[in-house]
Amino acid sequence: MRDFEILFDHGERSELLDPVYSPYGRLGFPTPQAERPWIFANFVQSLDGIVSLLGRHASGGDISQLEEDRWLMDLLRAHADAVMMGVRTLMLETVLGRPRPRGPVFRIVEPTLQQLRSKLHRGPERNIFVSGSGALNLGDYAAFDGDKVEAIVLTTNSGAERLDRQRGSHPHVRVIACGERDVELSAAVRVLREELGIRYLLCEGGPNLYANMLREGLIDEKFLTVSPVEVGQEVPPEQERLDHELLVNLEMRPTIFSGAGFLKEDAPWWNWVSCRKVGDHQFNRYRVKRAGVKE
Repeated sequence: MRDFEILFDHGERSELLDPVYSPYGRLGFPTPQAERPWIFANFVQSLDGIVSLLGRHASGGDISQLEEDRWLMDLLRAHADAVMMGVRTLMLETVLGRPRPRGPVFRIVEPTLQQLRSKLHRGPERNIFVSGSGALNLGDYAAFDGDKVEAIVLTTNSGAERLDRQRGSHPHVRVIACGERDVELSAAVRVLREELGIRYLLCEGGPNLYANMLREGLIDEKFLTVSPVEVGQEVPPEQERLDHELLVNLEMRPTIFSGAGFLKEDAPWWNWVSCRKVGDHQFNRYRVKRAGVKE
């Protein structure tokens, strides 16, 4: 693996002086608020802002195609008390059948970064899946086996009732109800902070979850890998479609942010905290500007 070339870095110093940081350089985070975790996101996109090709090459890895980007994902996971994602991300990865038929476990792969997580006292690896309906057969997904990573589901009251019926086979899966019709994300992250002690939370998407969290002011910063490829937003007619894409007539490839956007007056602006490169790939870190906070 190659070292990251640091173009500039105005971020915090690392909590530890550890040689595992040497390929990347320093990486630290601010002290989180008392009422909720410090929440940072991680995405990879093409030069034209696309985060998924859809079809059989729908994962971010198909956009990145870089070992160092996968390593950085593990580095960020090592600093997070938990990783949060929408259940659609889990379902998509399972449909793709990579790396196993029942989907991924979403865990740190690199042993030295597993050790770093232990040194940072982040506790056991935890995945948090957001599903408003709770319409999940937990046994269909390796992520809920609980042998490698703890699993938590954020859902609604009705979703929790559905999942409670699977308590006998999956008693180790924690279900947290926050909301009647939709998951109330602001309330949910407070519960994660107060009841589970989660101080640093990594959001790995997808675009719907990220957009909903950003609209509620819950994203503090994001790490963005820009891959030197341009793919276009409209799905080419010759591309093979997955069954669920055909059902909803999915014609446009997604960007990081999905759903209703902002007006000019309330769109969030960001501070550019750091920039690195490996070959022609760019690795950026941005921190959202808060009203009334001196930069």
